[in-house]
Amino acid sequence: MSADAPEHGPAARVQSPPIRDAATIVLVRDGDTASPRVLMGQRGAGAAFMPSKYVFPGGAIDPGDRRIALASPLPASEIARLSQQPVTKTCPPPEAMAAAAVRELWEESGLRLGRPGPWIGPVPEDWAGFAETGLVPAGDGLRFIFRAVTPPGRPRRFDARFFLARAEDIVGDLDDFSRATDELSHLHWIPLAEARALDLPFITEVVLAEAEALVLEGLQDSVPFFDNSSGESVFRRLA
Repeated sequence: MSADAPEHGPAARVQSPPIRDAATIVLVRDGDTASPRVLMGQRGAGAAFMPSKYVFPGGAIDPGDRRIALASPLPASEIARLSQQPVTKTCPPPEAMAAAAVRELWEESGLRLGRPGPWIGPVPEDWAGFAETGLVPAGDGLRFIFRAVTPPGRPRRFDARFFLARAEDIVGDLDDFSRATDELSHLHWIPLAEARALDLPFITEVVLAEAEALVLEGLQDSVPFFDNSSGESVFRRLA
């Protein structure tokens, strides 16, 4: 995703795809030390969106994510901020956004953020592998830290919510990526201080700075929101 200036005119409006709701997870390891690390991977060179860029695990919210009952609820403060200023006509509830972040982490890294327990109702197809591990996705450890809408003129557009999570809440080996799909390559834990030297999308650089400040200083009185939904770049804060 990029926050570059949007294109203008009828051609840009015709070419712009619809905005899809999305969720991304910024997973931080050793956050209570002087050298915290973050999980990142590289998108394929042939990808239609952000080819060859290093990103966090994330992607579009699927219909099945709306049917997930979290093992532990999102904090009320996170629900309130996630519920503000919907952009799409079918904006999912905050719980679905959190579920999507957990699912994308599972699919793209093979890491599991959940708790042991029974599933309520049928398991959506794209959650089958996660459910087979005996876990139910957990929401209480997720912190909503950033939001950005892709500008017009891009091959894909997303209304992406970025969640910060602690690697210590992961169940299993933090270095075992054997169950990951091939969507991201070069998955690795990289020191936050070094991550910005990678080939990153602009918005990922901004989110990294926000995450680093939160991990090291622990302060955030509102959530930054880069809103490009109307074709005009607007910076807002979700209190």
